[in-house]
Amino acid sequence: MLTALLLIPLLGALTLAPMTESTPQQISRIKRVALLTTVVTFALSMIMWGEFDSSSSQYQFTVEYNTLSFLHMHMGVDGLSLYFVLLTTFTLPICILASWDNVTHNIKAYMIALLVLESLLIAVFVVLDLLLFYVFFEAVLIPLFVLVGVWGASADRIRASFLLFLYTLFGSLFMLLAFLVIFYHVGSTDFEVLSLADISFEHQRWLWLAIFLSLAIKTPLLPVHIWLSRAHVQASVAVSMILAGLILKLATYGYIRILIPFLPEATSYFAPLVQTICVVTLVYSSLTTLRQTDFKVLIAYSSIAHMAVVVIGLFSNTLQGIEGGILLGIAHGFVSPALFYCLGGIIYDRYHTRVIRYYRGLIQYMPVFSLLFFLFILGNMSTPLTVNWAGEVLALLGAMQRSPLVGVAMSLGIIFSAAYSIWLYARMSGGAWSPYLGYAVDLTRREFMVLLPLLFCMFLFGIFPNIILSDIHYSVSTLLYK
Repeated sequence: MLTALLLIPLLGALTLAPMTESTPQQISRIKRVALLTTVVTFALSMIMWGEFDSSSSQYQFTVEYNTLSFLHMHMGVDGLSLYFVLLTTFTLPICILASWDNVTHNIKAYMIALLVLESLLIAVFVVLDLLLFYVFFEAVLIPLFVLVGVWGASADRIRASFLLFLYTLFGSLFMLLAFLVIFYHVGSTDFEVLSLADISFEHQRWLWLAIFLSLAIKTPLLPVHIWLSRAHVQASVAVSMILAGLILKLATYGYIRILIPFLPEATSYFAPLVQTICVVTLVYSSLTTLRQTDFKVLIAYSSIAHMAVVVIGLFSNTLQGIEGGILLGIAHGFVSPALFYCLGGIIYDRYHTRVIRYYRGLIQYMPVFSLLFFLFILGNMSTPLTVNWAGEVLALLGAMQRSPLVGVAMSLGIIFSAAYSIWLYARMSGGAWSPYLGYAVDLTRREFMVLLPLLFCMFLFGIFPNIILSDIHYSVSTLLYK
């Protein structure tokens, strides 16, 4: 099943390769094939979810290829990786539907890049080998670099794509060096072998710092966060949704799959440092968000603040905190792409400006959009009944057990989040109709269908968070207490 999940997007990309895009009918066919490929992949992942045994913390659906002497491919899924795979397969069809009319040139290449990116993202979440994890972790950068650099919004897209590539590549070189040292000491890079290995505390500290640098850039945490806002501003709406919903989750997965289980003593030793960095990141990015005039930059900085809360929960060394961090990360994968689509897709397509001061009174001509926008704003500020609230409460409880001071500092993030979320909605939707705006139609059927699944999941898992928590509980317990 995992083999099929990896190969279906690649087969879809190969199917698109010989197609031409000289007529509108051929362009429409390319889009339909790409959308059908991602829908089939999502359906297969749902079957995997239905067959998943939540009472076990062991790897399931394992596949192992070792027929080639130079390649040992070991794959599997447990509670820690299941929902990241589901989030990937759930998001990609929505992203293709979101970019249906936004991309107007080289559409075949754009769709192929999206499908290749989906396959690489799934591979990151299912491989059970350190070196293969690094290979796919870095390979994700290639289609992402192309997507931002070729289909970006302005001439500054080249600079944004190089910032994205060079920032993450720089940190990942240290991670590769750490993985090679682990291989030298242990003799294997297989996850199951490493879980039994005994690495000295002195070595753990240096290895932990090298790996953390790479993951901190990908999160991103202060001061290595500059690339994110630049990439979001220049990226097309679908790529912004992937950046917020999936790329930022690579670091979350790296923390719980590599740092915490394989370097536990160093993780405990450096946890106060990590939480201090996260609190500074949370306060700084929230205050920066309050003064933004570009709505895509505003949502990008709010993503940095939310991911800081996720990392605080993961490094709380408590069951509630880690489960809350994972839940909040998944919640961010629903709400942040929805906000990017509302503003960077729906509104930007109509008025072609991202400057907030030009907008006012949208509720008068776009009531359905304003309602959905308001509901996602509620999710962004972690209002009860949304999955963001469930994840943030658990992360806060876990952080309070570790350090009440960190818990109090996290509470500032909740206040700031409410401040900039309410201000953004009131400024754009309330008041009299702006003289800078012409008449605009409300949501189209396609735009509504893009937002509806994200809205449904935000409230479904908010009202019934145990759907997720019951599947990850045994894996998190094993991670913490084994």
